[in-house]
Amino acid sequence: PGSDAKVASPEVVASHTVETLRRFVPAAVPGIMFLSGGQSEEEAVKNLDAINKRASKVGKPWALSFSYGRALQASCLQAWKGDAKNWEAAQKAFIAQASKCGKAEKGEL
Repeated sequence: PGSDAKVASPEVVASHTVETLRRFVPAAVPGIMFLSGGQSEEEAVKNLDAINKRASKVGKPWALSFSYGRALQASCLQAWKGDAKNWEAAQKAFIAQASKCGKAEKGEL
């Protein structure tokens, strides 16, 4: 689907992703890292959480984690605004988002 298509729910994303991984990725692969690839922070974290919840239910031989850029840094950069006086707010935003990503990696959101 193109950019004008309806966005799939995290549960649908998880179902299709896990099924595809189970069918085509050998168990010998130690881990799979997901990119945020144009998703918002919230969307990327919700999808990763749903993928890990689904994979835990059906069994997964690999670690499923993240290699996020924008979905890890966007709120931090927004809080910072390029101004040194905002470093504390930026740091708090980064820690909060990193914590969400860590929980999503375990399917614990």
